[in-house]
Parts: sequence; structure tokens; C-alpha cells
Amino acid sequence: MAGGVVLAIDQGTTNTKALLVGRGGLPVFRASVPVDLLQPHSNLIEQAPSDLWQSVRAVIKQCASFAKDVGLAVEGIAISSQRETAVAWRAGRDVAAIGNAISWQCRRSAEVCDRLAPHHLLIRQVTGLPVDPLATAGKWTWLLEHSSEVRSAAESGQLRFGNVDAWLLANFTGGESHATDHSNASRTALFDLRSLKWSEELLSIFGISRAALPEVKSSASQFGTCTTIPELDGVPVVAMIGDSHAALFGHGSYVPGAVKATYGTGSSLMMLTPALLEESASLARTIAWSYGDRVQFAMEGNITMTGSAVQWVGEFLGLTNPIADTVALANSVPDSDGIVFVPAMVGLGAPYWDANARGTISNLGRSHTAAHLARAALDSIAFQIADVFLAMEKATSVAMPTLRADGGATRNSDLMQFQSDILCRPVLRSSNEELSGLGAAWLGGLTLGWWNSLDEIEYIPHPSERFEPSMPAAKRELLYSKWQLAVDRARLQGAPA
Repeated sequence: MAGGVVLAIDQGTTNTKALLVGRGGLPVFRASVPVDLLQPHSNLIEQAPSDLWQSVRAVIKQCASFAKDVGLAVEGIAISSQRETAVAWRAGRDVAAIGNAISWQCRRSAEVCDRLAPHHLLIRQVTGLPVDPLATAGKWTWLLEHSSEVRSAAESGQLRFGNVDAWLLANFTGGESHATDHSNASRTALFDLRSLKWSEELLSIFGISRAALPEVKSSASQFGTCTTIPELDGVPVVAMIGDSHAALFGHGSYVPGAVKATYGTGSSLMMLTPALLEESASLARTIAWSYGDRVQFAMEGNITMTGSAVQWVGEFLGLTNPIADTVALANSVPDSDGIVFVPAMVGLGAPYWDANARGTISNLGRSHTAAHLARAALDSIAFQIADVFLAMEKATSVAMPTLRADGGATRNSDLMQFQSDILCRPVLRSSNEELSGLGAAWLGGLTLGWWNSLDEIEYIPHPSERFEPSMPAAKRELLYSKWQLAVDRARLQGAPA
């Protein structure tokens, strides 16, 4: 084996993965290491930026060793990453983080969002996003208000803010590059989707200096050169993109109306749109990706707890391996026997955007077991996906004939069948579990000139497995109506007195 490859880094919430992708567009090697989530206090969720970088170095070491053994040359680095996790660091070659990164799951900036209520309409109109603790801007404002070290760095002009992509780029380049791409910038609630620039008005509202923010480039671009890892010395960073966006790119369908769901710690549904649509109260408008002078817009719905809901149930039940054991329990029963679990422990995302909602378990009976609760946790993933899918159809007036699915939870065939039944649509499960890394690699290939257009990438094989709906309509409607009732109760639980 010989030739050139792109090294694609997929830095996620619970794992950092890496792919070596050849000129044929397919992976030739994979590596993965886990990363930790920190919860110092209730509702505070963090990650150590140094741990994220060290996890990247760990997977690179495995990839570099393989490439050396088989005679492959790494021609470019592509970065796919978790999106709204907020990082702060000091400028300089040592790239010193200031405190922990605030996870996209963390709700600590709710107070900031509440305070900005008079600006909610403006923020949605400019950025496409609802004012919610998910977006990065509120977390950066929180850091400025609560960290003296962050304020000191800002006052001295040394502060650097970024999502995880910009943090990794700074580490790759020894602090020389401070940049992000359109997709990640569009997740901050500071980026103007029409002008494709940071909004000076919103920077003022959030109290954030433009000097602290990264330069915004196309997803397929030259972002800088690696100088900090001997095995990759001189290799350019040729693509950066948010992980959910990268997964959609990796599905290989680039026509408006294409929709996918990524089943991870949380979940994202994203649908390509022919242009920047008018605002929607229940969904976000975002940038899917960009290359050259082309910017692809999309509509998205973010769900906070899907895979993490399964983990929560496992921890609640005291299981040794919370996720694997919960899935095994769920698979031991044919259904939840009427239990409905709404995992709103940190509020509800799309299409409700209700930060005050709280988790509920409904319809418990004397005969129910832990297995039924586990099954209800899996079912809650499919119900939440259906909520966003149907909201997308309503907002766009476009009937979406299929749902493309990717992410770790899609390995569960029972879940995929239930998803198809609840949607009454076929579900196409990607046979490639690393679509985020693959999508980033393909963008990197565009930068390197491996391919000249998306039409060429569409010819790369995209194998998938199809699940067809088989549930009777009456049963489907009953189950979904019970879910909607349970959601109403979850929202009522957290409503102000």
C-alpha cells in the first residue's frame, strides 16, 4: 500500500476518533480513544481542554504509526469537532487554556439568556439561532463575568475564544492560527448569516470583543500548518467543520431536502435548504458547510439528551456499564409496556426550546421492570427525532420521503425499526459509523484538489441499510399521542409557579 491520505480528526463529546482516508474516498485506518466529561456541580458540565488535545495526539500517534508501516504520506489534516463547547485561552505559542471548556450540554448560561430576552428576536433574525444556553456566545459572556483570569486576558488583548475546532487548530499550529469555519461560527449566536461576518451589534450585546474571536473561513480551506507534532510537521490543516455538519456531508447527498439525523450523546437533525430560509420559531437556521465561494445553508433541530438519556438510565439503575447494559436490558423486552420517559433533565431543545422543562417517567405500573424503563429510554430517542422531523416538514412545507441516520446508536436495529415506524418513513442507516470524520476528509480532499466538485464525491460508495415502517397506523398514532402528552407534563413540571 502506498500513496497519500487525509488524516481526519473527529473530536466528539465522549470520544476522539481519527481516520486515514485515501484518494478513493474511503477509510483505510481508524483509531479511537475516550474522553471524560466533568461535572463539578449540578448542571455544570465541563471538559479539560488539555485532555481534548491529548486525546487528539493519542489517535494521531496510532494513525502515524500505521501510515509509516504501510508507506502512506499524510497530505492534509481535517478537523470535525463537537460544536458549541466554549473554550478560552491566552494568545501565544504555549496555547494555555484558561479554565475548563464549558460543554455544549451545560446550562450555566441560562441566566445570560434570560437577561438578553429583549434581544431574542434580533438574535434569531441575524444568526438563525434561538437564544438558548446551547449557543456558545452565552457561555463566553458567562466566562467574562465569572472568571477574573478571562477578564484579565481580555483587558490585555491576549484573550482567545473559540469552539473546540479553533482550540485544536491553535494547538496544531503552535498558536499561529486563530480561525474557524462558517459551520462552527454559525453555532455561536454571534455570526450574521447574511453578511457572513461577526455581528458588531451582537458582539456589543453579549459584551464580547471582536479581537477575541477567530477569523472565519470556508470549511474547505488552508487553515494553517502543523508545527507541534513531529510526525505531522509541515502538514497543512485543510478542512474544519462541525461534527453534525460533517456527518451530513458524509452521507453524500447534496440536494436541497436531504435530511439526516445523527444519533450521539445528543442528536441533530439537519436538512439542506436551497437558500437561507426565513426564520422558524422551532428550528435553527445554520450553515451546513462552505467551499470556494459556495455557502450551503440548512435547517437544524438540536436535541440535548438522546444517547446521554440512555446513559442516565443506566447510571440511575446502578448498572456496571451504563450504556451497554441499558441497551441489553431494553432488548430483552418487546416494548416499554406503556412507560414514557421524557429525558428533559436539562430542559428540552428543538422544537420546544424550553430550558425549564424537567424529566418525567409516566404510566408506571406494578408490573413494570427496569427493562421497560430501559426500553422507554431508547424509545425517547426516536420520539424526539420524530418531533424535529415533523417540525421541519411543517416549517418548509416539504414532504421528506426518507431519513438518513448515522451515529453510534444506529447500531441498534430495534431502535432504527421503531424510528421508521414512528415516522412512517423509511430510515436509511449508514453502513459507515465514522461519517463525521469521513465528511471532513472529503472536504479536505476538495482543498487538496483530489476532487473538483461534489458531483465527483457523490460517486464514492455510500452503503446503507433500509428499514421500512411496519407498525399499524392506529398503534403509531396512539404511541405518539402519549409521547406528546408526556412532553406537555415535562414542560409543566418546570414552569414557573
